[in-house]
This record gives sequence, C-alpha cells and structure tokens, in this order.
Amino acid sequence: MTLDQVYENRKAKVIDIKGGIGIRQRLGQMGIHPGDEITMLRYGALRGPILIEVHGSQVALGRGIASRIMVEETE
Repeated sequence: MTLDQVYENRKAKVIDIKGGIGIRQRLGQMGIHPGDEITMLRYGALRGPILIEVHGSQVALGRGIASRIMVEETE
C-alpha cells in the first residue's frame, strides 16, 4: 500500500520509495527513509497535503509524493 492510503492515527513502516534520485533525496532530507516508522496524523481538506510524524517531527507531504512511498501498516 502507499502512504496516502493509511488511515489517520495509524502507524506504518516505509518499505520502499518509488521514483528517481530527486524524490529519494528530497524525502531523505525530510528524514524519510526505507525502514522508518511513520504516523499518519491527518489529511488536508479537498485532497490537500497530508500531515505525518517521522522521528518526532511533523512533516506535510503532497499526495503525489505520498503516493510514491510504499508502506506496510504496523498497527
């Protein structure tokens, strides 16, 4: 499943990032890497950005980028 399919207040583990080096570098700078645990906090209204927590920091991601992050729910 992809990150944008995870329900609010659920945790997921990053399995893979689909995309080129640019997307991988950008997500890496935000602290998102394969193996990391992410908590889905909330969805933006009208298909807006999603808010996640990774390594204790809150990060807003657009749905296009979130759809490239492959995850597995952990709870």
